[in-house]
Amino acid sequence: MEKSYKTQLKHINTFVFDVDGVLTDGLVLVTTDGELLRKMNVQDGYSIKTAIQKGYHICIITGGTNEGVSKRLRGLGVKDVFLGAHDKKKILSEYLERHSIDPNQVLYMGDDIPDIPAMQMAGLPCAPQNATPEVKALCRYVSHKSGGEGCVRDVIEQVLKVRGDWFQNFSAAND
Repeated sequence: MEKSYKTQLKHINTFVFDVDGVLTDGLVLVTTDGELLRKMNVQDGYSIKTAIQKGYHICIITGGTNEGVSKRLRGLGVKDVFLGAHDKKKILSEYLERHSIDPNQVLYMGDDIPDIPAMQMAGLPCAPQNATPEVKALCRYVSHKSGGEGCVRDVIEQVLKVRGDWFQNFSAAND
């Protein structure tokens, strides 16, 4: 199993991520005003920014509608952020067609049942350590890191290392 996912890494040029449970730990803090707060890992952010700078596609597809999440991701350079996504498979299909991306070149990381139909389209379905059993069962790789705790960095770093795109310029690491 591990060998098969590692051979796929060199073909990946597109990363697709869910937000809650992948880029966050899945917990939501609710203020007295009803505002929903999430936390994101800065190492995940660094790896996203690095992948974009190296020419990889990054696509975020989430059922959530928090504009703060969108603002954070756009600040990292992510152009394709789909909020309020109820049919993730349809959005992913349209995204791949629009950018002429082969599904075998896609790494999709999701954590829960709404991610499954879209994950089944991807060449390399992945999950954080704390994903649901149903999601883990279809994945070719399950990170040793949980959602919001570096699982995104884990998969991006593995792909970029295999393709020779990781940490080649020390000055970029100091941003």
